[in-house]
Amino acid sequence: MAHKDISTLISDLDTDITGEISTSLATDFSVSAGDETDENRQRKSRHSDRRQPGKITRQLIERKQLLHDLQLVKIELSQKNLIIDNLNAEHLASVEELEERLGDASHTKQILQARLEAQLNVNKEEARHLQQKLHADLHTITEKQHHLEATNAELQRRAGDVRRVLHNLDLSDEQYGALKEMREEVLTLRDVIAVKFYEEKHPLLLKLTDLEGWKQMLETELKRSREEQFRLHEALEKEQRLKSDAEGKGQKLTIDLANLKSTQNQNDYKRENYNRIKSERDDFEHQLDDIQKQHTYLNVTFKGVVEERDQLVKELADRKQELLLLTQDNGYFSKQSSDVSNKLAYAEERLLTVQADLDHAKRSREELYEKYIESRDGCKVEYENKLREELESIRLRTETEIDKLKSTMRDTFERENRSLREARGNAILEKDRALSSAQEGKTKYEELFAKYRELQATSDARAMELSGEAKLKSFEAERSNMIQEETQRNLKQAQVDCDKLQKKLEVLTKEYYTLQSSGERRATELEAQLSELKSKLETYEKLEKELDDVVMQAAEYDQGDEAEKVLFSYGYGANVPSTAKRRLQHSVHLARRVLSIERMNTSLKRDLERGETKIHQLGEELSNATSLLNQAQQPYNYLIDSIKSKDQQINKHKDHINTASEDIRRLKEERETLMKEKNQMAADLERLLNQKETQSQDSQWYEKLKECNTNRGTHYRNTWKEGT
Repeated sequence: MAHKDISTLISDLDTDITGEISTSLATDFSVSAGDETDENRQRKSRHSDRRQPGKITRQLIERKQLLHDLQLVKIELSQKNLIIDNLNAEHLASVEELEERLGDASHTKQILQARLEAQLNVNKEEARHLQQKLHADLHTITEKQHHLEATNAELQRRAGDVRRVLHNLDLSDEQYGALKEMREEVLTLRDVIAVKFYEEKHPLLLKLTDLEGWKQMLETELKRSREEQFRLHEALEKEQRLKSDAEGKGQKLTIDLANLKSTQNQNDYKRENYNRIKSERDDFEHQLDDIQKQHTYLNVTFKGVVEERDQLVKELADRKQELLLLTQDNGYFSKQSSDVSNKLAYAEERLLTVQADLDHAKRSREELYEKYIESRDGCKVEYENKLREELESIRLRTETEIDKLKSTMRDTFERENRSLREARGNAILEKDRALSSAQEGKTKYEELFAKYRELQATSDARAMELSGEAKLKSFEAERSNMIQEETQRNLKQAQVDCDKLQKKLEVLTKEYYTLQSSGERRATELEAQLSELKSKLETYEKLEKELDDVVMQAAEYDQGDEAEKVLFSYGYGANVPSTAKRRLQHSVHLARRVLSIERMNTSLKRDLERGETKIHQLGEELSNATSLLNQAQQPYNYLIDSIKSKDQQINKHKDHINTASEDIRRLKEERETLMKEKNQMAADLERLLNQKETQSQDSQWYEKLKECNTNRGTHYRNTWKEGT
């Protein structure tokens, strides 16, 4: 499409140029004809001037003006002719230049095509050799894999033998001293491992004894805290009794207040009761001091128990977190090590092939670039020489043509018109051919140049990509080595922790079995006691039923003689033991009292209603009395305030005792939760022991895989060196 547009544009330009040339020729002929007529007119005017020399008319002036304009037009025409010649020369030069470029482009195309075919053949041959080499390497790798599997089975067998040998590694102090004095070269593998095991186990046993002592100390402290709790409970009951006594005293004080109201005008009452109230105040102060001391002691013990509880909870959380992290790290590192080993082997193979391709591509690119520069410099020099020669020839031709135009204007016009007509057809044909060939050459050149650029860009991008992949693989290899070292350290630490936990587990299992046996014995004893108590309970229930019947029958009679008759009819407990007579008598009297109280209850309700009215009246009197007491002077006001403060302190101590009992209950619940967590830790330790064997197998497999990877890496390096 672009080729057609360019050809149409050039044809339009040719038509414009031919039209201008034809118009210029027509004007030249018209001017030449006009020149002839002008010469005739000049002759006639000369004759007329000769005839009339003294007349200058307007026609003469116009004619001279026209002659002057005609000369100017001729000069412009000559200049246009020169411009046309220059354009023709430039056109011919451009056509020749395009032909030369077309020839160079076709030559370079052939060269590049030949090189491309040769390069393709070379690449095919290299790919075939690489495929054969890969098949051979794959065969060797499979053989090595079979060999490694055989060695792995042999090593597993040896590991089983070593495991059977290393069964009993316990040493006494005398055996350890004897083996330690001997040299390591003389000792067997079992003796060396037994010595190492003793060196690791002995400090742990010492630590275990310390922990047992600490445990006993904690048990004694727990017993002491329980005794203290029991003592505090007794103190609480005592405080409650004191409270009831204080309430009774408060009631007494209210009675005394009523007495004070009746006898407030008597001054002797002040002297009689002041010392007594002061002594009671001193007693209350002593009681308050004792309660505060007990309170401080309880706070100290409570804080100690809370701190121990928090410390145990923190240690338990740390152990659980470490256990979870170790299990996760083990699985993650085992997977990652296998993936990294496979990726490393594949990356090494890929790196060798890519480096060879990269070197070959660099060499071919440099060769192509050098040849391209040489061909470009040669074409440039040839083009400059041709351009200089053409300019020189054009300059000479223009000078000769200018001389010819000056000498013979009309002959040159006719000759040039004929030559231009002939050259126009030839130039149009040559121009079409040159344009078509130039367009074809240009398109081919652009295609080849685009292919070259694309090839160069792909090679550069591939080289950068391969270098980036190589750096990434090296970084991943370093990172995998670091991770491997870290996993080995963590594995050693985990093994040490597992040994410690195993020993703790053994101690805990022993304690558990002892506790279980003691619990079973205690359960059997309790069952025996329970059976005895059940038998006694049945007899007591029968006794209570009979007592209820006798009491209800005897309680119906108001007189004691009739009740005695009822008791005598039952034989004073003929169906019960002899010790129940007194109980029957007491129950009969109590039943009588209950019935009498119920009879009195109705009368007391009536009295209560009357008492409420009296209480209302007394309340009013009490308010009046309190107002009088507020207005009263010492020591009455002082006594009342001290009693109120004592009541407030008693209420505070009650609240504090309730909070202390609540804290004790909460500590018991936390102790039960800690026991549950202890049992859970024992189960976790059992799982750890089961996982220990799998971890040892994984570590052995990892070491074997590492050796295999190192052998494979050395093999690839040796093969690459031999190939280079």
